[in-house]
Order: sequence, then structure tokens, then C-alpha cells
Amino acid sequence: MEAKTPNSWRAHSEVIALDASDDVEARFQAELQRAIEASQTDSDARHHSSQATQSTNIRISQSRASESQSGTSTTSGSTSFISERVQLEKERQARLRGENDDDCDGLSEKSQQLPVERPHLSALQERTDKRTDQSASTITSSSSSSSLVEKPTTKIINAKIPVVYRLFWDGELRPTANRHIEPRADGKATFRLTEVLGPRSDISFAIISAYCTSVSWIYESFHPSTPVILVAQPDQSGQANIKNILPNWVMTVPFLRNGLGCQHMKFMLIFYKTGRLRVVISTANLVNHDWRDIENAVWLQDVPPRPSAILHDPKATDDFPAIMQNVLRAVNVRPALANMLANDHPNLPLQSINDLRSKWDFSKVRVQLIPSIAGKHEGWPAVIQAGHMRLMKAVRDLGLQTGQGKAAKELSIECQSSSVGTYSTQWMNEFHWSARGEPADDWLHEPKARRSKLPWPPVKIMFPSLSTVKASTLGERGGGTMFCRTNQWEAAKFPRELFHDSNSTGGRVLMHTKMIIATYRQKSTPITSASKSGSKPQSNPSAGSSTGKGKGKAIVISGSETESETEPEEDGVVIQNEPIGWAYVGSHNFTPSAWGRFSGSGFRPVLDIVNYELGILFPLYGEEDVRRVSCFKRPPRKYISEEDRPWIQEESSVLKNMSTG
Repeated sequence: MEAKTPNSWRAHSEVIALDASDDVEARFQAELQRAIEASQTDSDARHHSSQATQSTNIRISQSRASESQSGTSTTSGSTSFISERVQLEKERQARLRGENDDDCDGLSEKSQQLPVERPHLSALQERTDKRTDQSASTITSSSSSSSLVEKPTTKIINAKIPVVYRLFWDGELRPTANRHIEPRADGKATFRLTEVLGPRSDISFAIISAYCTSVSWIYESFHPSTPVILVAQPDQSGQANIKNILPNWVMTVPFLRNGLGCQHMKFMLIFYKTGRLRVVISTANLVNHDWRDIENAVWLQDVPPRPSAILHDPKATDDFPAIMQNVLRAVNVRPALANMLANDHPNLPLQSINDLRSKWDFSKVRVQLIPSIAGKHEGWPAVIQAGHMRLMKAVRDLGLQTGQGKAAKELSIECQSSSVGTYSTQWMNEFHWSARGEPADDWLHEPKARRSKLPWPPVKIMFPSLSTVKASTLGERGGGTMFCRTNQWEAAKFPRELFHDSNSTGGRVLMHTKMIIATYRQKSTPITSASKSGSKPQSNPSAGSSTGKGKGKAIVISGSETESETEPEEDGVVIQNEPIGWAYVGSHNFTPSAWGRFSGSGFRPVLDIVNYELGILFPLYGEEDVRRVSCFKRPPRKYISEEDRPWIQEESSVLKNMSTG
């Protein structure tokens, strides 16, 4: 562990060591040095200003002036981090030579020259403050309209509040704003980063996580005095460590076996001076490109503090805050938190990881949290807490399992990803079995030879075709975060027949969003048909019943930002007694590295996961739910054989010319 005290941080490395090479280290140092200079200039500006609003403008203008005087522009800074992202992807692919899944984020080397034009923070804030959420429609996934449906008066009041100041006590899912499609073709409300964070002067502490981070860029979103823990990608050694990288900033990285895999989680825990906590699960990295040029998704929910703390319950392992606490331990937040508490920040709102559940009331959080924790998980207690086994348990906890036998519902899943994996029929059916919510031990009871010969399950893989990338607003030069390799696509047993084009409902932009839309229909599944006749049928007693666990589980989904403020509440609500499926949104690409590979026996199950991932799952209670949740056009267009080909960076002459130019 390389933690230093804040007083000694300048004597050590001032960069996040996400890259082992000297040139990338130098780039990080240059970026962070500019952030430090901005911080110092910021302090000077506050000292000479008598009014808070004037101080903000002075800080920003002086920060930009400092960058200009140093000869480093905003454009070059952002572009250097795109280059950094390239290097990260190259290293990851090198480490995964034996692992054929490109399921981590990255920008192609050719995308370094993508025009980068970052607006001043003051301009962003001004534009954000003018945006109001004009009666965004509310959909409840519950048969009861009591908890998630806002009263009309509350709705009208909220409609008049700029989004940056709004509170989302019931949670909200929205796509990120994109400068190339304003307004969106589908009319959906969006989130900007400034709106996700809220006024920076209100933040007392934050824990943020991403695979790729532009430190100088995200640093501007926080007050220089705000303590921040950044969870990042380890270097090639894969060793867990922490490091003070800026005043009040600590970077922590988790352990990766043999340096393989990715810390791919994208989340934020934002603690406010009022005591409120905001939980954010997104698909976006902490780089300007992800919040401006490509589409991502953000779910967030505000959580109130408890009137008084409850005792830590070591037996509580399966609710949202307990799982989130386990995630924080897994990604090495605990030593970073201890370092902050011991050095200059003894009064953080979070004094220990266990405080998350003890001090905040998560009773209104109704989504299921789905983490993947890198490593080899053995035994049922460990296996069902991660990867697609956790997905299976979440589906069952919501009463959404399909059942087996003649009455089984068929589950069709549509998987939107930005990276393509290496697939086998066995793994695809293994994942589909978990997505159905069927018992994992039943899957293991099936002979391995039978499992390996199953046909492809009803799965649609959404990935942009070459024609879609060419037709997007940025064209091929904007395709640097979409990964499919020629040797994958042309492999003899690759499931090309499952591929469908990925087209955003918002417009001609590429999507970095990871999403699964799962919907039911009455029909036997491949595994049911192939099962031996003596297999025990599994009933589905709770799904759709008045006592089922799925009842009351809900999420608020953004609607149009241009609807009438006085529109009756019930016009924006669809209530259906029985769920028609579920949706997942998060960092997981549809790959074995992200979701894990299941093996072993009913006595000793094993789940092997390569990456750290995080997302949420919630029920869908009607086609309107599906329409509003889905980021891609439905039904997706199936690839036409001999005509369609996926976007493959290595085959792009545009990117090749950019790299040589």
C-alpha cells in the first residue's frame, strides 16, 4: 500500500498509475499538474472575491487562463486522455491474450484525433440551471400506485425546479445528454454530469468509480476541498494499492489475478452536507467523451439519513446497501477510507464501510443490485452473490422466474453491448438459464455433454453494424469505444445469426450503454426440450400473484421533457398486475468475462469472473415500460447475411489513415 499523508503527497507520484509506460505516466503528470494549478488559482480567486457567485466566475476564468498560459488547451488535455484510454485498451488486450473477450471500455488509437471541445464549467452550469424537468412522465412497475407515483402538486413543483437541484427519492433512469442529438428524437429526458452531481458546494464527500478517468476533467466538477476516493483500473501487476494523487483525493485499485481483467464498475456515492446520499449506477466512464459524444445511461436515487443509526447486522448480506458494502470492500475502498479518516478528514460522513447500511435508509430503493466481483467464487454462499448467479437470484427474489416443463414461459433477451465476447452454446444457455431465474443446481445436474450440444437460446445481440457507424454523427472516427475483432466474427462457430443492429432511439449516435431487455412468452425453452424426462418441474408460485415478491418493485423512468406541467398524474402511469419481463442496466457487457463462467457440481459450485462490474435490475410491467427503458430501437433489425458486417476497428481505413496521418 502506497498511501501517503496529504502533507507529503507532493513528494511522491502525482498521477494515477493506470499505465506502466513512461510516456503515459508523463501525460498523467501533465494533466494532474494542470489540475493542481487550477486548484491553487481557485484558492487565490476565492481569497480575493467577496461574493460567492463572483468567486465562481473568477475561479473558472483564472483556471482557463492558467491553462492557456501554460500552453495546454482543453482540447489537448481531453485528447491526451483519449490517447490514455487507447493505451489502457492495448494493455488490457495484451493481458487477455488467453481471454478472448474485449469487454472493457476503450478508445481506438485512431480516435485520438476526435475533435474535443470542452465548454467552461460556468457555461455548463448556466445551461444546466436553465434546464427544467417539465413534468417528466412517471411509470410505476407496481400494482400499487402509492409509493412511486408522485402527487400532482409535487409533480408540478418538481417540474419547475432545475434538474441540477432536483431530488430523486424514488430513483430515476435516464440516458445521458449528447451534444449531437439535442433534442433527442424520442423526447426522453436526459442527465448531464453536472445534474448527476448537483451543486458542487453541497458535496461533503464522494466515492467515484470508472474504468477510465480523465482526472483533470472530473476534478473540476468538485470543490478543491472536497475529499474524493477514486476507484480505478490497476496497472499490469494487478496488485491492490492506494495512492494520494491530489490534495483531498485518494486513488484506490482492487486486486486482479495475474493482472487479467478490468475494474469496469461505474458508480458514485455522493454524500451531501445535508446528510443526504445519492447513489449513482451508470454506464459512462469519467471522461468528457462519454458524457458528450456517445450515449450512456444513468440510474440514480437519493437516500435519506436514518433518524438514528441501526446496529450492524452481519447476517444482512442480500439487500441493496449490504451488497453495495461488499462492492466497496471488493474494490479496495476500505483502506482508502481509513487513510482519509487518519489524515485531515476525520469527520467524513462515512466512518466505516458498515455505516452505509447503518446510517442511511434504503427502504425506498426497489431495484436489485447486480455486481460481478473478479475472482474464483466457490460454494453456494459466495457463488450467488456475483455475476449471472446474482442475476438469477435477483430474478427469483422478484418472483420473475419462468418455470420449467410444459407451462414454462420462454424468455427472449435482447443484449445491448459495446464489446463482443467469445461465445459458446454452453455459456449462452448457462447465462439464459440464470436470466430465466431457474435453480442453478438444476443446470449443473444436466450432463455436460448435453449442455454443450444445446442450440442457441432466444438471445439477440445488439452491436452496431459498419453501416450504422458510418451513418452516425461522428462516423468511423467516433467508433473507438465499440469492440469486435475480425477473428471473432469469422470464427466457424461464432453466432452471427444472433446479431442485430444497434440503433439509438435518440438519434444517430453510437451507444456505450449496456442493457438487457428480457421479455416473456409462452413456449418451452431449449433446455426444457433437451432435459431428461425425469427432470423435476419448477413451479413459479409468486410471479404475478398478489403475494409475489415482484409486487412493489419499481423504477421511475424518464419521459419527455416537453410534456404539460399540469398533465394529470395517471396519464403518465402504466399499471399492470403481472410483469412481462425485466431490464438490466449497468457496466456488464454481454461477455463471459463480465458475467462469469459457471461450473462444478451441486455440492461444490464454482463461478469464475474476470472483471469487476456493477448494474441494476428491475421488473417491466408493460410494453410502455419496455419502450421507455429501451435505449435501442425495437424490434432491432437483424443482420442480413452477406450484407451486414459489424463495426470492426481494425478494418477501418478511416482509423488507419488517422493513425498514420
